[in-house]
Amino acid sequence: MLNRAPAIEAQPCRSAESAQAARATARAVDLGVLPEWDLGDLYAGLDDPAFRDDLARAEADCRAFSASYAGRIADLAAGPDASERLAEALRAYEGIEDLLGKLMSYAGLVYSGDTTDEARAKFYGDTRERLTDASGELLFFALELNRVEDAVLDAAMASGPLAHYAPWIADLRREKPYQLEDRVEKLFLEKSVTANAAWDRLFNETIAGLRFPVQGEMLPLEPTLNKLQDPDGAVRREAAGAVSDVLRGNLRIFTLITNTLAKDKEISDRWRGFKDVADARHLSNRVEPEVVAALVDAVQAAYPRLSHRYYRLKAKWFGVEALPYWDRNAPLPRVEQRTIPWAEARDTVLSAYGAFSPDLANIARRFFDDRWIDAPTRPGKAPGAFAHPTVPSVHPYVLVNYQGKPRDVMTLAHELGHGVHQVLAAPNGALMAQTPLTLAETASVFGEMLTFRKLLAETRDTTQRRAMLAAKVEDMINTVVRQIAFYAFERKVHLARAKGELTTEQINALWLSVQAESLGPAIQLDAGYEPYWAYIPHFIHSPFYVYAYAFGDCLVNSLYGVYAKAESGFVERYFALLSAGGSKPYGELLKPFGLDASDPGFWQIGLGMIEGMIVELESMEGQR
Repeated sequence: MLNRAPAIEAQPCRSAESAQAARATARAVDLGVLPEWDLGDLYAGLDDPAFRDDLARAEADCRAFSASYAGRIADLAAGPDASERLAEALRAYEGIEDLLGKLMSYAGLVYSGDTTDEARAKFYGDTRERLTDASGELLFFALELNRVEDAVLDAAMASGPLAHYAPWIADLRREKPYQLEDRVEKLFLEKSVTANAAWDRLFNETIAGLRFPVQGEMLPLEPTLNKLQDPDGAVRREAAGAVSDVLRGNLRIFTLITNTLAKDKEISDRWRGFKDVADARHLSNRVEPEVVAALVDAVQAAYPRLSHRYYRLKAKWFGVEALPYWDRNAPLPRVEQRTIPWAEARDTVLSAYGAFSPDLANIARRFFDDRWIDAPTRPGKAPGAFAHPTVPSVHPYVLVNYQGKPRDVMTLAHELGHGVHQVLAAPNGALMAQTPLTLAETASVFGEMLTFRKLLAETRDTTQRRAMLAAKVEDMINTVVRQIAFYAFERKVHLARAKGELTTEQINALWLSVQAESLGPAIQLDAGYEPYWAYIPHFIHSPFYVYAYAFGDCLVNSLYGVYAKAESGFVERYFALLSAGGSKPYGELLKPFGLDASDPGFWQIGLGMIEGMIVELESMEGQR
């Protein structure tokens, strides 16, 4: 039984429901027709016989692969025909991975459409259990490959068909020091269903089930957070209070989830031999810990000249010494606010993409034309936004919760960037299409920047231009400063959890300390803000993922600077970067642009762009 605040247990009366429906209809008219995705390219429905048959085939293929190759990889790697024999095994393995990914992608996307629906939740859970069991039959393959001597494997990859898989094998070798004995690896995999995956699901379903009382409505999380950008300060304050009250009423369960997952990770890290709490993430990202440390140090050192400086300026615009936390993302006063219809958002993003490259826009257009996007907000729908690559044999899907704000247009541009990146990387195959997080945010943030720069160039009114610059600065602060603060918070939580279970008050205190440090004295963080850590999904689903956003934003700022100065050839190099997927390390992919993330000064380029926008905003003070 979920521990819910009393306010959530109350159900609206029929008249309130009617009013809510009327308001929803009015909003729908403002936004136009919002598309819902068509998952038919995966499967036709939960009861599709093709899904049932593919699931059975995947299980059979996993067993057959194990029967054919388990215990034989060392023998396959020996001899003059090793390249052909190992490549044949890898092609079979890759085909199975594609099928497993297709099945799990469908179950996950259906579930994200309504995480509160019991039938969908059961479908997702049952699918995950069966695919986890099936995947256990494949575990031996990577483990045995990593037991082959490097010299032997190098000889097999030197020529022939195995050379194609050399990047994947190189990545696999990086995991070698942290591999465990086969039976332990299988135990970890099978127990994941009742361990971290189960707690992830509990978080999802708890968040999706919460309702927040705002203006006489009981809203899900996403529309409630949207109210924090309402032009009316009273609405922002009420929404912020609702988020605080409801989260506080459920903090026991969020604290338990956080404690359990942090301990689960600590056990796994200890068994595998990782020394630092974030080492596993750095390894999966294929990024050196010292590069991440340089990024973190650079951003934290820049807090005073970025976030602290900007929020002082924003507080001045609002006529106060310090802004209450619910006004941090508020629209600027005395600036006209309007709802942006879906059709306009679509045309804006496609136009910006097309000005950069017609080919880029054509790929993005398919998401609209072929119904690869799910845009409306719905009760139970996963909050936020994402682009799911599914598998190379199908295509990506994008989920957004579109509500007509300028920031929603930027979110659409962001997720379409991911989608385009995933389409371009798909020809690398199921094993090498996925991009490490060091570059995974490149196309998304670049797409945002293209959209923003186009809109800014078309804006002549000083007031609107100031509002646009301010919104972009806020987005960049949220992407860089806020995400590094999130990373610092995660580090504090995981390091403290290693010494014993944390109370809610301890987690709240850690949260407020890093937020105060990053946001500065011009943002008031009163007692209502202390439970806001509880709804951040990345802490649960992808520990330490968050620095990838800051990495990507700073990288794209540098990349955009190269684009602005490039005379020719940039578009071709950019497409080559995206098309590489996970087949090349990030350092090699950045070389053609003259960029080196291992240089400590690299991060100052991106941070300098944010600071430059703040300086421009300060210079506009006398132009109002």
